[in-house]
Amino acid sequence: MDVYLIDESGLTRRPEEELPDLLVAGEGVVWVDIPQCRLYEADVLGRVFGFSEIALHDCVNRNHVSKIQAYDDHVFTVLHAPLLGSHGHVHYIELDQFMGTNYLVTIHGPLNPKADPAVAFLDTNAVMERISEGKFRPKSAFELSSAIIFAMTRREIDMIAGLAEQSGHLEQRVMSGEVMKDSEVFLTDLFQVWYELLAIRTIAVHSSATYDRMASLARFLPPDHAPLVADLADRFEMVSSMADGQRESLHGVIEFFQTRVSTHLTIASDDLAQISVRQNDDMRKISAWVAIIAVPTAVTGFMGQNVPYPGFGTEAGFYASTTVMLVMAIVLYVFFRRKNWL
Repeated sequence: MDVYLIDESGLTRRPEEELPDLLVAGEGVVWVDIPQCRLYEADVLGRVFGFSEIALHDCVNRNHVSKIQAYDDHVFTVLHAPLLGSHGHVHYIELDQFMGTNYLVTIHGPLNPKADPAVAFLDTNAVMERISEGKFRPKSAFELSSAIIFAMTRREIDMIAGLAEQSGHLEQRVMSGEVMKDSEVFLTDLFQVWYELLAIRTIAVHSSATYDRMASLARFLPPDHAPLVADLADRFEMVSSMADGQRESLHGVIEFFQTRVSTHLTIASDDLAQISVRQNDDMRKISAWVAIIAVPTAVTGFMGQNVPYPGFGTEAGFYASTTVMLVMAIVLYVFFRRKNWL
């Protein structure tokens, strides 16, 4: 674990062994930053600070939702920041905090093994850099914690801005008709962005509820810190609203895509129906002409048998068979014509 003292001279790193004396002295703000809380770190926190076993258990194990536990002289919070992973997966980067009157303990993780460990330190390192450069000098543990949360919400807003840009590209693909060439890839990209916005919104909603609860539970906070607590809750609420608004915009793109696909399917079905009707008409005409043409074939075939029949071998027989063929062909033509087959 890393132990720092923030006072008028700035940020100085102190040995871990001095931690109990620093807390007793009460000078400045003591900041303890722990990359990962294991059994050793949990034992030190329990002995030096007297934190409860329930809170320390939450530090050692992963938590999937935000939470807050308030005590007489400190408050314990579990927050998450989103990390956009591959294939649309969103990692929940956990940050646990113990906040007292003159100390802040920040604990990173545990993390998913697939997540880059450096991401867990983006917000705390940003604040530490500002303090080292003299741009920020927190006078209380809550001011230090608030600066870390401000950095976290700024990153979340930047994520939403990036996803908004992707949403714009997706909308352009729908409008240009390019999406129809490979709709499966488009749908994968579309719902990936939609889910990432949903995950950011969910994290922000949980964090906002945590700070809303802190306003009434953190009894040790000075009265002038109440507006700062409300501001943090509002920032998370703003992140939630931005993510929700962008998700609604993306939902409009989804509806437009669905309407466009449905329209194309309707037009294709109508064209197919018209083709089927034309094919049926053609088949009826072909069948009618085949039936008419079959009449002479049937008559000549019958008359051509080597069997004597009335008029066989005479000129009258020839005229009779010709008349029969013409009459039957005309009758069939008239019949099919009335049926609208011809």
